[in-house]
This record gives sequence, structure tokens and C-alpha cells, in this order.
Amino acid sequence: MAKKDYYNILGISRSASEKDIKQAFRKLARKYHPDVNPNNKEAEAKFKEISEAYDVLHDADKRKKYDQFGDQWQYADQFTQSRSQGAPFEGFDFSGFGSSGNTQFRADTGDLGSIFDELFGRHKRRTRPQKGQDIEYPVEITLEEAFSGTSRLLSLEAEGACPACNGTGITNNTACSRCHGTGTTPQTKRLEVKVPPGVKTGSRVRLAGKGSAGFSGGPPGDLFLAIRVKPHTRFERIDNDLHVNIDVPLLTAVLGGEVKVPTPAGKELALKIPPETQNDRSFKLSGRGMPHLGKSANGDLIAHVKVILPTRLTAEEKRLFESLKELRPV
Repeated sequence: MAKKDYYNILGISRSASEKDIKQAFRKLARKYHPDVNPNNKEAEAKFKEISEAYDVLHDADKRKKYDQFGDQWQYADQFTQSRSQGAPFEGFDFSGFGSSGNTQFRADTGDLGSIFDELFGRHKRRTRPQKGQDIEYPVEITLEEAFSGTSRLLSLEAEGACPACNGTGITNNTACSRCHGTGTTPQTKRLEVKVPPGVKTGSRVRLAGKGSAGFSGGPPGDLFLAIRVKPHTRFERIDNDLHVNIDVPLLTAVLGGEVKVPTPAGKELALKIPPETQNDRSFKLSGRGMPHLGKSANGDLIAHVKVILPTRLTAEEKRLFESLKELRPV
């Protein structure tokens, strides 16, 4: 029994008919073919294995030699000739009949090609163009960057078009030896990307065609930026509205006046405080909040009043508060 059991690979018995062999191969080929599993190295290896098994077992002569000599079936004719001439078995390693040794698989592309044509509707293997894989890349930004928009220079590890075959997977009418017919090779590329204003944590910014290269000349995949906005020390974002606390001196809250309100753009806005403004009162500055992603409108900026009581009062100030207390008893 060979270490590489072709019958077991195809999931058939050693007495299987030619029809059984072909049916088993068709079923496995549909499951593991590289066109069905782009960029899947395990599926590619499995497909090569079942193709090798089919190449040997569907051919009556090869199958007979395999049944007798195992993995050394390719040397069967030489072995038989040496034996008939009474020559010693020099140069032949039959210790394994079972060992795969250094033998290499050479496919009978004629019969395989007809099956692939039936399965996938073409005469060349692995040439149907397919879109490349999408890539998701995490990007962390500040609230100010989310407000104004920003850019990032990314270093991506992705599949790129194979330089040897220009992404077609074919050179000289055969599978490209560099990319093994996939049309892509692992590459590192640097890419400057734009993050639009208005993004928030959880936003996914799509950059069409910036993902992995397509399979066998197919279109590239897309790049998705997975956005995370860092928490801010002053602003709290709720949807597209921004909330901020503003300190208002006691006298301003009582008598009225003007205070400054910060914005993510770095500028300050003047806000008029009417007399007798209570603590925690809110003022809405319309259109001064976060941009709506993909739109020209903005949310609102909500300023929450925090009245600040004076400290380190002078004797005169204490006297005035005492006088006020007498005028307005609790």
C-alpha cells in the first residue's frame, strides 16, 4: 500500500470502475478547484493532490502499474526491462513502493482539460477572472480629524498583480510559474488614503479597487477603513451633535454677559448668557456640530452651563454677599 493512497484521496475502493473514478474526481474538483477557492492555499494543495490521483487511476495502464508498484509506478517499464535482461536492480528504490520518493506528478492534461471544460465552461484551467479579496484596515483618528477630515499613509500586505504574467496567470499558454496560475503574488504597497469628515467609531470607509489584485486578471477588491475615533477630553459626541461644558462665572450667570465656547475646529464662538442663567442650562449653537458623513449639513453644538462660584473672597466681597443675604433672605 502506497503512502500516498490515490484511492483514498478520491474516496473510492480499489475495485472502483472508470466511471466511479471520474465521478469522484468531478465531485472533489467542484469543491477544491482554485477558481472556487481563490487565494486558498489549502484548497489549491488539495486540488493538486486529487488531480494527481485522477491522472493515474483514470488511465488503465498507469493504474495497473500503480496497483503493482505503488508510488514507483513510473519506473515499472525500466524495472521490467532490467529484470528481463537479468540486470541487477541498480538505481531503483523499491523499498517503499509506497514512498512518494522524488517522483513528480505529470498531468494528462487532455482528459483533465475536458473535465474542467465541463465543470467550469472553458478550455483553459484557472483563467476565469475573479475579483480580488477585500481588505479591512483599522484606522484610529482624533475627534478633530473626524471633524475636518484627514489622511493616512498605510503599508498594506496584500496580493498584487503578478509581474511575470501581468496578473493573467498565464505565460506561454501555460500556468505562470511564479504565481502558479493565480495571477497574484504577495506584495507590500504604500497607499495614502483620505478619511472624509463626519466619520465616527464603527464607520467603514470604502475605497473601491484598493484591495488585493484580482484573480487571473479579474478586478481588484476593495479597501475598507475601519474607523475608531479616540475619546475627547472636552467634547462628547451623540450622533452628529457635540456636547461641551462651559464655565460661567457666578456674576455672569446672575447679571448676564458673554462667554467663549470651544469648537473642534480650534476656534471659539461667542455665546451670550442672559441674566439669571441657571446652572446646567443648555444652549444650542445650530450647525456647529459634527459634519454628516457624505453630506454638507452639520449637527449642533450643545453648550451646558457650569456656574463657577468665587473662591478666596476678600473682606469687602464677603460684606457685599452678607448685604445680599439680608436683602434676599432664604
